[in-house]
Amino acid sequence: MKRLSHYCLYGAALAAATLLPGALRAADHGDAPTASNDQAADIADVFAFVDPNDFGRVVLAMTQRGFIVPSEMANFGIFDPNVVYRFNLETTGDTQTDGTVTVTFSPRTSSSVAQTATVTVRYNNSATPIVFTAPCTNPSLADTAPTPVVTENLESGIRFFAGVVDDPFFFDIVGFNRFVASVLSGSPDPSQLNRGRDSFAGYNCLGIAISLNKRRLRAANNRLGVWGETLRYPQQVDANGVVVADTNGPLRRVDRMGNPAVNVALVPFARKNEYNSATPTDDAAGRFANDIVATLTALGTNSTNIGILADVAVLNGDMLRLDLSVANSGPGGGNNPEAAYPNGRRFGDDTIDTILFFVTNQSTKPRFSDNANSNDVLRRDVFPYFALSQQPRANGVLDDNTRN
Repeated sequence: MKRLSHYCLYGAALAAATLLPGALRAADHGDAPTASNDQAADIADVFAFVDPNDFGRVVLAMTQRGFIVPSEMANFGIFDPNVVYRFNLETTGDTQTDGTVTVTFSPRTSSSVAQTATVTVRYNNSATPIVFTAPCTNPSLADTAPTPVVTENLESGIRFFAGVVDDPFFFDIVGFNRFVASVLSGSPDPSQLNRGRDSFAGYNCLGIAISLNKRRLRAANNRLGVWGETLRYPQQVDANGVVVADTNGPLRRVDRMGNPAVNVALVPFARKNEYNSATPTDDAAGRFANDIVATLTALGTNSTNIGILADVAVLNGDMLRLDLSVANSGPGGGNNPEAAYPNGRRFGDDTIDTILFFVTNQSTKPRFSDNANSNDVLRRDVFPYFALSQQPRANGVLDDNTRN
């Protein structure tokens, strides 16, 4: 907290006065102008948790391109071959990347042929990487979802999945925004949170999941840091006038994410693109700390709880921090409270209620909640743990399951 104060508290009140309610949302889907206009590279969420079925493994997952309606999966359920999808791994207790999991995809050539993923895993940046290819799960317009295709690389034991999945995030965007607007207007109205409608129900997204052996990570003190990013190659026009990626050019980051809601809810609109172009090291150096403190101050968060939130998302860099020694158990990727967010993040963790708890100064009377408390469909109990994709409804079914 002292370190945060050194960076931030001076001038926070002045900055708070410039905040606009419209800049505050809390769904990382479309968290900045550039990412919102590049849906294929727009990260929805990042997850990291100990495998509930195998304590010796850790699962990393990333979702992209939110709000895919089931009837459009054949058109939008495609990984962009010109985007690099990457998990950054921190294993030494600082903010620097010590290893990476990078995934790229082949072009989509036919609706009946699945894309191929190339997976590159570097447990140590100086070590020889593990590289293998794997088929994706091809989207289908049938009323029954396809079974996830899971590939295990026999040499390394790494398991991999990529395909269209039900969006695992659950959250009432509208209720939250109306509540925030009431707070910033000086008339807090908790009843705005009573809709209890999951804005992500009924929609799909693209999902990537990978299962790694914990021992190979060599994480100091069993602590693993994880953040995701998407990057694009520059474009050029070939001899036939077709726009193609220049794979020899420098990669440009489109989006990054560690903890949920940091950029989309706490960073002012004018700096959201800048935030995505920065790194956890920039976070820890206080680059965005003034603005984050100003946002929380405007919401009425006191210094104690600002310090708690800053410890998670600022002082140690914006990344998930997972204690690999804490067992994860239960269905759907785990649900025991000991392993809940902010200890990594599981698909079923109610991260919005957790964040609201600290933003509202740990209020228990009432205990603030967006009242969207679980996913609309059950997740699977085996890797990759995503719920199956939402499918076009069968004849005679009228409910599309959306909860807007």
